[in-house]
Amino acid sequence: MKVLKKRLFKKKNLGLIHINSTLNNTLLTLTDSRGNTLGWSSSGCVGIKNSRKSSSYSAQLAGEDLGKKCAKKNIQFVEIRLKGIGYGKETSIEGLKLSGLIIYKISELTSVPYNGCRSPKKRRV
Repeated sequence: MKVLKKRLFKKKNLGLIHINSTLNNTLLTLTDSRGNTLGWSSSGCVGIKNSRKSSSYSAQLAGEDLGKKCAKKNIQFVEIRLKGIGYGKETSIEGLKLSGLIIYKISELTSVPYNGCRSPKKRRV
């Protein structure tokens, strides 16, 4: 992947894409640098229903759909923030690449449990 220099793009051409991938669906949200929503897409918005929404193919279609919306908003460079444990994280990035977007940065924001639930009390005999 090419390393982009900061002077190549302007703030108005840079967008943030938040990808939330669950076990049932993949949600993609396009925001500006301040966090205002400019567009969104999901596996259900593309027309896929029921259990097929959780597949990686539907996540790729959702990524391509959001890429078309980015082109309408004149956004060429994107920063991607991933969250969740679903199957559609990597393939939605592939869909964004196929639509012609240049990916500036990818960051993983999935929270990791570090201590878990409290264990039950010991049984009294």
